[in-house]
Amino acid sequence: MPTFDFPGFDLLGFWVPVSVLIVVILMGAIQGTCAYLILLERKIAAWTQDRIGPNRVGPWGLLQPIADGLKFLFKEQIVPKHVDKLFYFLGPMVAVGTATIAIAAVPFGPTSAAPQLIDHRAGSPTLGKAVWPQTKAEEKELLAADAAHAKATGGKTLQEKVTEYNVVSLENTQFIVAPRLDIGMVFVFAVGTLAVYGIMLGGWASNNKYSFMGAMRASAQLISYEIPMGMSVLTVLLLAGSLNLERIIAFQVEYGWNVVAQPLLAIIFIASVFAECNRVPFDLPEAEQELVGGYHTEYSGMKFALYFLGEYTHMVTTSFLAMCLFFGGWYVPYLVDANSWWLVKLLAFAVKMVLFVSFYMLIRWTIPRFRFDQLMGLAWKVFLPLTILCLLSVVFVRHFDPTGAEWYWQRWALGAVSIVLMLLAAVVGLRMPNPPHKTPLNVYGHGTPRPVAQKPTTAS
Repeated sequence: MPTFDFPGFDLLGFWVPVSVLIVVILMGAIQGTCAYLILLERKIAAWTQDRIGPNRVGPWGLLQPIADGLKFLFKEQIVPKHVDKLFYFLGPMVAVGTATIAIAAVPFGPTSAAPQLIDHRAGSPTLGKAVWPQTKAEEKELLAADAAHAKATGGKTLQEKVTEYNVVSLENTQFIVAPRLDIGMVFVFAVGTLAVYGIMLGGWASNNKYSFMGAMRASAQLISYEIPMGMSVLTVLLLAGSLNLERIIAFQVEYGWNVVAQPLLAIIFIASVFAECNRVPFDLPEAEQELVGGYHTEYSGMKFALYFLGEYTHMVTTSFLAMCLFFGGWYVPYLVDANSWWLVKLLAFAVKMVLFVSFYMLIRWTIPRFRFDQLMGLAWKVFLPLTILCLLSVVFVRHFDPTGAEWYWQRWALGAVSIVLMLLAAVVGLRMPNPPHKTPLNVYGHGTPRPVAQKPTTAS
């Protein structure tokens, strides 16, 4: 296995065949998963409305996604004359491309954190912490101290840990396209933010008022909800001390799920994800009752299918991301741990993802759509202040450590603070008066005469 030189000590190996195989399998699995998630959504919709749902194509309707795909392929590709063709075709490509690229840094199966160089130098201000050598001399000191500590404690040196980590086997396979990406969360947010360009391009290039209004709604909605979502993720990063998603999962394997320490932030993150994916009750960019089809009104055939594929791929990516950040990734307490078989870990991660996506779909038939002013007020007046308060509580507990205890007790203290904030927000929300109507609503009838319109007078 080849290795690559990097400033400091030699980094972990990178085996190209395994990486290419993971990419090919993942891309095929995503397409198939999205197709059958559409079938799942139709089945859930039928169940909630007391219908049967798709059952004509194949046994129990299991071949319906294949029939739908063939229909999109052979459907006439209609392009309206009034559209800007360059951006009209570019919109669906950007939507599905950004959603597919974002999953590169998100684990979708069992992973293990890469070995880190720990400072064991006596008297060092960073004693016991992970460090990165800045010079060759410092590297030699750190490696010598690491070897001495391993000999004294009977443990393994960094080089031995790296050698074990690099062994090519199913047990050591990292189920992530870009492993050991220390800016993993930054990459996911940077690429995910570009999804709004696909919607904006489609709405603007369609040269249609309904499409343009849907695109404008989407841009305001996505930008607004990225702020509380980013703040909730920032709190998780403070807890785990890393932007790397494999390390965030490893932190939860050692100390428990982050949802225990921050249940309120988990709710805010999930709600923000709903807004990012344009799911009910945040589907104002494509509100059928108001905007026909919103930003994709002028799209049909495979172009519309690409938008659909991008939305469902984004749902899969954000589902994996939510599991990594708050629900331990592949880790299930008392059932699946670090010593479990890799296939069991993979199944645990997949089951969590399917359950979360099913929750997406059940909410569609549970909560009605927000008004746009309610949508924006929820982000700026509710989610943002709550995330700031949660962030301050984590900073206070982690820095000052008022309990004087280990992290095991700190997370329960943070969880209690989060629940108190949740209850306070509920009480304040119920106590606040309803805002007055901006325009008077005159209802005539039942004995109330309709006013007679006055004819305009002309000057003599």
